[in-house]
Amino acid sequence: MIKNDPFMIVCHNKNTINIAKKYGWLPGAKYTNLRDIKTFSKIGLIDIDWQNYDFKKHLDAVKSTNPLFTVARDIENINELDMILDQAYELSIYAQSVIVVPKDIRLKDKLNDLIPKDFILGYSVPTKYGGTEIPTSYFQRPVHLLGGRPDVQRRLGDLMPVISFDCNRFTLDASFGDYFDGEKFRPHPQGGYKVCLEDSIRNTTDLWSEYKHEQEDFNGYRISKRISIENV
Repeated sequence: MIKNDPFMIVCHNKNTINIAKKYGWLPGAKYTNLRDIKTFSKIGLIDIDWQNYDFKKHLDAVKSTNPLFTVARDIENINELDMILDQAYELSIYAQSVIVVPKDIRLKDKLNDLIPKDFILGYSVPTKYGGTEIPTSYFQRPVHLLGGRPDVQRRLGDLMPVISFDCNRFTLDASFGDYFDGEKFRPHPQGGYKVCLEDSIRNTTDLWSEYKHEQEDFNGYRISKRISIENV
């Protein structure tokens, strides 16, 4: 096993991004709102508006930012796979790596056969808004974790090889005076939005500091060893 700190990304406002940057996080944003990342030269993620997806707007945003990662449209229907992969290849011209998110349960035992090694698999962390229903055991190659709680994300990291994740759940809890203590969210002894936010980000970062995976999980994939923080 080798130590491999995943790329950590936060999609939120500029103040949150600046706090997270101190702990090695990268800025991200949806393609519909690039305002808060305009002043950053290194962009970690361009995310999508999955409910009202517009490929042209997505592509334009990726062209203008050249991010480390971007997310292709969710594959909710296996019949749309070829179209989405074509879009992913076009996005890959301008992003270092493209995340493909299989959602159709019919893809579960076909991930390695139907989704080229050029792409990272995306796993939408289950929340009350939905998530990936394909069992984690089928994700046996580099994975990006999309959203969810930091404790749930870290547990998923023990079930699949995680190369990156995005998280901003702690921004919601901070608004209620709660913070992530490394195990769960609870009231902060001092309180204050910024204090809750920074302590949550620090503890989330520490949670992944000793993360390890099997080297062969990454061998043969485009992401493997090609991307470094200096290239973002």
